Amino acid sequence: MTRELLSGNHAQARAVRLARAQVVAAYPITPQTTIVEALAEDFAAGRLAGRYIPVESEHSALQTCLSASALGARTYTATSSQGLLLMHELLHWASGLRAPIVMGVVDRAVAPPWSIGADHTDAISQRDTGWIQFFAESNQEVLDTVLVAYRVAEDIGIRLPAMIAEDAFFLSHTYEPVDVPEPDVVDRFLPARGPTGTLAVDRPERLGSFTGPVEWVEFRRAVAKAMEAVPAVLAAAEADYGRATGRPPEGPVALYRTDDAEAVLVTVGTISTTARAIVDELRASGKRVGLAKLRMFRPFPAEAFRALAASVDRIGVVDRAYTFGGRGPVAGEVAAALYGSDGRPRLESYLAGIGGRDVGPAEIRRMFALLLSDAAGPSARWIDLEPAEEVATHG
Repeated sequence: MTRELLSGNHAQARAVRLARAQVVAAYPITPQTTIVEALAEDFAAGRLAGRYIPVESEHSALQTCLSASALGARTYTATSSQGLLLMHELLHWASGLRAPIVMGVVDRAVAPPWSIGADHTDAISQRDTGWIQFFAESNQEVLDTVLVAYRVAEDIGIRLPAMIAEDAFFLSHTYEPVDVPEPDVVDRFLPARGPTGTLAVDRPERLGSFTGPVEWVEFRRAVAKAMEAVPAVLAAAEADYGRATGRPPEGPVALYRTDDAEAVLVTVGTISTTARAIVDELRASGKRVGLAKLRMFRPFPAEAFRALAASVDRIGVVDRAYTFGGRGPVAGEVAAALYGSDGRPRLESYLAGIGGRDVGPAEIRRMFALLLSDAAGPSARWIDLEPAEEVATHG
């Protein structure tokens, strides 16, 4: 294990090199570009064996990975914002064809108007495409999650694509110390992809041809069953990775100081780091609060939230995206997971960091104060647009 100073993008590229990806196809887009630039250098220098394929669009990048994956290659691409939206058609193809492609998504606001600030709308808007979706809090988590994602995606019972999302600039261009496992450690954890390709160069066939309505549903059910199997495969993969690296697994939802909590804030991505510090601060002042960091959005870990809700009176969910559904998208998923449960806690939806705005200690304190107060708020509160003054903490 070596410790290196890496940006989130370079941590992602380093993980792809350690995974020994054989085909990387990509098109540049801010703030993702430095991922594929680093990988292009790896291929050119011989640190990666295979092909780096520059293409004319993100749509073509994913199509290239689809073709290579069908031949049994380990593949990777990366994108952001409008580039991910351009891929939308082929995202469905990737899951429908059971192609275990791994893709980095540097979450960036979606136009119009143009913005390059961090926002989860790009990844969240792809939640129904059949991809496993991870969100990372730190550069270390970026590297670790890419490697675990390959292990899960390529499992013979899964064979689904996976995306690893990192917040634009907060991670992509910020450098942190990252513990990088040695190549032989990764090779033992992630051996070469097994013979799961569906095409052969010397045997021309068609992939994804027409099927009628009677048979079509069988294909969708197969994808759904694979998605349902992800949590168990992820748990085993993270356990193996923890033994190999010494970093304990966190699971789909990482809990912090929730055992006796009265109120818990659910966070995604880099907001979690600030929220964890505020939990400690409020605990020191006698407030019984905790944090639940959502690491995997698809498949959604409903059981984990049902277990949390059994002992917590109030849950607030922080979303860095809004999808015009009455509340934030993660808050909506949590609400659906808790529907029908006994003793449902009060649920609050907070929208914060939209378009890249900072979510600092004052904003986290405000959300906890609202959650601890006795007054229930609207279906969704736009924290970014509310007055900046602090709300008195619940006494």
